[in-house]
Amino acid sequence: MKLKPSLCVFLGMLAASPVLASPELAQKKNCMACHAMDKKLIGPSFKDVAAKYAGDKDAAAGLTTKVLKGGSGVWGQIPMPANPQVSEAEAKQLVTWVLNTK
Repeated sequence: MKLKPSLCVFLGMLAASPVLASPELAQKKNCMACHAMDKKLIGPSFKDVAAKYAGDKDAAAGLTTKVLKGGSGVWGQIPMPANPQVSEAEAKQLVTWVLNTK
């Protein structure tokens, strides 16, 4: 079977692109132990996080740091623990996905 050059370019771009964050990555990295899409569990829902930071151009950087190092005080008294099982690239992917949640 002979592939068209444009199809080869497209397939090459797909193979070279970074993995996009998804509910599966959030589950794999244990985010879903404390967060849900549309309801508060231990932490806020992903939809609530997206709404709170909508329009904040600095949100992605700050939330990436929070995913990696943990934090407290923004959503109440329960702190968010550090997540050493999450790489910086994965944290950025997860934060981008969460901030785009509708």
